Amino acid sequence: MGKGYTYFSAAFLAIGGFLFGYDSGIVTSTISLPHFISYFHTPSDTVTGGIVSAFQGGAILGTIWNMLFADTLGRKRTIFFGSVVSCFGCALQAGAVNMTMLIIGRFIAGAAVGILTSTIPLYAAELSEAKHRGALSGLLQWFLSWGFLVAQWLGYGCSFSDSHFQWRFPLAFQIVPGLILASGIWFLTESPRWLMEKDRSDEARSVLQKLRSGSTSQDLIELEFLEIRDVIAADRAAGNTSWTKILTKPSWRKRLVLGCGVQAFGPLSGINVINYYGPRIYKILDIQNQTALMIIGISGALSIIYCTIGLYLLDRFGRVKPLIISAAGLAAALVVNAAQAQHLDPTNRAQARSMVAMNFVFSLFYTPLGIISWVYPAEIFPVEVRALGNALTTFTNWTLNLIFAQFSPTALTNIGFRYFYVFFVFNVIAVVSYILFYPETKGKTLEQMDELFGDQLVPHALVDPEGAKIAMEKDPAIVQHIEDTRNSSV
Repeated sequence: MGKGYTYFSAAFLAIGGFLFGYDSGIVTSTISLPHFISYFHTPSDTVTGGIVSAFQGGAILGTIWNMLFADTLGRKRTIFFGSVVSCFGCALQAGAVNMTMLIIGRFIAGAAVGILTSTIPLYAAELSEAKHRGALSGLLQWFLSWGFLVAQWLGYGCSFSDSHFQWRFPLAFQIVPGLILASGIWFLTESPRWLMEKDRSDEARSVLQKLRSGSTSQDLIELEFLEIRDVIAADRAAGNTSWTKILTKPSWRKRLVLGCGVQAFGPLSGINVINYYGPRIYKILDIQNQTALMIIGISGALSIIYCTIGLYLLDRFGRVKPLIISAAGLAAALVVNAAQAQHLDPTNRAQARSMVAMNFVFSLFYTPLGIISWVYPAEIFPVEVRALGNALTTFTNWTLNLIFAQFSPTALTNIGFRYFYVFFVFNVIAVVSYILFYPETKGKTLEQMDELFGDQLVPHALVDPEGAKIAMEKDPAIVQHIEDTRNSSV
């Protein structure tokens, strides 16, 4: 199996990204459709914000659930649970007979996406070789782009229907990716690192063999296994087993701050305001709703091209340099549109086209951040707290999403494009943060992250096999933990 199986596993997991992208994207067209507006009696800005932000509120709950239970359940069962919850929430939305039912359905579907987005990138990272980890973890964003694209064009196509099919069918279609994930997840292997952390070392070695055979020599597979085992044993010998260590141990706390930071800079870039409220933004430019949906669909198609190129380059150029370029480009695109809006003339079609084009430029520069915001947090945490750490970083993302989803309709109504200056400032802060604080993780195994953050306890077997062997022989506590692990798996 080997490399092909690893690629397949990462691609299948990324269907969760399609689910996220579609669930998020379909609301853009739904809340702007005439039959939806008339059925729900012309929702106010506050109610419209509630429809969108209920999804983010649910996602926050999903990340909290992951903090409590994901490490106990494991990667596969967590994803199965999230998929089932998604199907239930999406069914409620499609069958909604009043606003309360719709918002509850959005909330439940959001909880599922919170669970899935907290789990899928780290699961893919734990399955992948270091040299391909960025692209395979980043597939979540690529599939997310496909989800947005399908949602945008399906919403556009259904806008021509003159019935409630116009909005009910697109909402019902959300169930499909959840069903695929729930039924297919059992054909994947469990994470070898999670298995090792749970003292199931024989299973971990077998899974690693399955993932690497055919693309990696047997000696390297064994060294990777030893590196995973030794780092976990060393952490246990040092007492790094409590979840509180993520807050009390300075190097782990630094990882948490950096992970939360890169996740925060996603919504702080302004992307979700443009994604969720595109028709409202284009209405300011005197662009009709169907034309706005078509523009958004074209932007979605271009996003897939951008994301494909971004994934190809990610493991060649690393994480930090693309993040710096991304934030600088986002800031520039936003300030240009905000400045043009100071002298907005709705009858000036050239100006409208210029501002639409600048949104396309914004989408281009968002791509590296969109990919890396999932990849970076998934790879920097030790296995003992990886599920917790990733849930906390994703919690940060969804909390900020909730805030901007709720208040953006009112802000756009009251100050229009001047709202973009807020996100311009955040993107400038992001540039400075990436330059000053973020270490490059490209090419490092998940176990070698401790070297980057200054808390390495043992030599890494893939880098220094002889040193790792000597270290094991010299430290009785680590040897004892390894023996205990072996005995528990017999």
